[in-house]
Amino acid sequence: MPTAPYGSWESIVTTSMLTSQGVGLSNPILDRETLYWLESRPSEGGRVGLWRRSPEGAPELVVPAPYNVRTRVHEYGGGAYAVRLGVVVFSDFTSGRVYRVTDDGPVPLTPASSDVRYADLRVHAGRGLVLAVRETHSPSAEPVNEIVALRLDEEGPGAVLVSGADFYSDPQLSADCELAWTQWDHPAMPWDATLIQRGVLGEDLTVSDVAPVAGGPGESALHPRWAPGGDLIFVSDRTGWWNLYAQRGSTVTALHPDEAEYAGPQWVFGLSPYVVLSTTHLLVTRTTNESTSIAMLDRVTGELTTVLPAGGTASLTSWSGTAAAIIDPPDGPRSVATIGLESGQWTTERSASSVTLPPEWVSLPQPVSWASTVASAPGDVHGWYYPPTNPSFSAPDGSRPPLIVESHGGPTSSASTGFSLSVQYWTSRGFAVLDVDYRGSSGYGRAYRDALQGNWGVLDVADCAAGALAMAAAGRADPARLIVRGGSAGGYTTLQSLVATTTFSAGVSYYGIGDLEMLARDTHKFESRYMDGLIGPYPAAAQTYRDRSPIHHLDRLSAPMLLLQGADDKVVPPNQAQEMAAAVRAKGLPVALIVFEGEGHGFRRADTITAATEAELSFYGRVFGFTPADSLPPIQIDNL
Repeated sequence: MPTAPYGSWESIVTTSMLTSQGVGLSNPILDRETLYWLESRPSEGGRVGLWRRSPEGAPELVVPAPYNVRTRVHEYGGGAYAVRLGVVVFSDFTSGRVYRVTDDGPVPLTPASSDVRYADLRVHAGRGLVLAVRETHSPSAEPVNEIVALRLDEEGPGAVLVSGADFYSDPQLSADCELAWTQWDHPAMPWDATLIQRGVLGEDLTVSDVAPVAGGPGESALHPRWAPGGDLIFVSDRTGWWNLYAQRGSTVTALHPDEAEYAGPQWVFGLSPYVVLSTTHLLVTRTTNESTSIAMLDRVTGELTTVLPAGGTASLTSWSGTAAAIIDPPDGPRSVATIGLESGQWTTERSASSVTLPPEWVSLPQPVSWASTVASAPGDVHGWYYPPTNPSFSAPDGSRPPLIVESHGGPTSSASTGFSLSVQYWTSRGFAVLDVDYRGSSGYGRAYRDALQGNWGVLDVADCAAGALAMAAAGRADPARLIVRGGSAGGYTTLQSLVATTTFSAGVSYYGIGDLEMLARDTHKFESRYMDGLIGPYPAAAQTYRDRSPIHHLDRLSAPMLLLQGADDKVVPPNQAQEMAAAVRAKGLPVALIVFEGEGHGFRRADTITAATEAELSFYGRVFGFTPADSLPPIQIDNL
């Protein structure tokens, strides 16, 4: 076996595998025997298409180009299509309009307007209605969010059902015309404090007899669903964990008390972490610090029966004895799969990629924990370690791999253990990867999630640095080649780690935040008060924002930096990356800034993903003095 330095190994994982041969899969819906799902394609600029498969047919495209089945409500979107009894509706990203699919092509249900967006669609064909969350923008005021009802047989903006709160989600209509929904107000995020309400929807599309179900200050109650017989199922973290409950009359019952999470943070619409199967059974996702499983929950006995031990996602759907889910295993591509609930057999219906790696090439995630180094916030921190894995190469004796410490976005999110070709791209070239679930991450209960309140830029940074040093101390990483990288909020943690610690030798920020004050003054409604909890209310806490903004502390910076940014980013404006790069350049440190035209918050286009990945590898090679095996286009690194 050839010997070569870590980072320089030849790999079978190419950038073309990351893009042209893969699709993004999401939002499966079973409608009788027909399965629907969404596919996003980097090769088409990230366009999202709606697909379906009937029992006797091959997959077919339901909504053709140029329609793009996405929505920009809350900027992150979700819930962009719905189907029931053959009636299909969707939101088009380009126009913002809602359409109904007919044999003659899509027919608009809402007027053309650049100021109005719709999400979280629900079809009620028997009533001729589509329920949706509508977001109306104006140049002089904050966007207004409401729950509306659209008519299936005519075009119009929709009748307002519920309004007055800052945010809404999950409009759910029962068989006897009871409406349930989730709402919340600034400054709370949906994982902080929400309220589930219910009321009666009249023939005149007014809602009466409104009453609270769950939630309030300090409680995140989400995902109301009606069960046969009129029970209302929902998720609440009132015990410190997102668990399942049922309301019957005025009585609320915990269905399965558990120190595990049965939902995650509601960043997007259309999440389905559980599905009602019958009066007695639910299909649920259950997340612990080891895995996310799918299980059957018996509401009568409280018994939980696992049907998929790992790899589940918050994308469950069912119809008459069959269920479907997005499956995200650690050793193979994501897929849409169905399960016969009596047989317990899973069948792959659509795979995200035709690319599979031989088992000996796959670096599997290993759960790791280490002690907090912050005396005021003790406890264990969690993450996932991926060792360098390449059956064709070995490293020189006594050497250790460079370690990429990944700080996920959010920051109220979590590391995924699903198979990632982008992770395998690095591990197969001789890098180790540590994906950190720093304090503030979801999946470990409310106390772990809330630990970041008031501590963003402190605990996340300390946890990433401590994790890197723990891996080095264990012999799993080269202490002289510790890299921190991340996107969005993870990009902020990356930048802050480079100025607040001396742990890392290099950093790569994907659309990261350099100036917290700029973000506080210039971001969208959904996140406009997010930092009130993470840092403090602005402008009252302006000094804390400055203290934790990397751009104000470049005198502490001693490591090279690569910044990758979308020109059309509305969440983190590109001027943040430009100002950071200019400041680093003026300090005389190595820095590269690449701005991608036509990209927003998160890269979707194949050429962008390829260019960003190759630029990152080239950057590491030049900074650490090794020659990658790949043929890479040159990038300009100032001061190097």
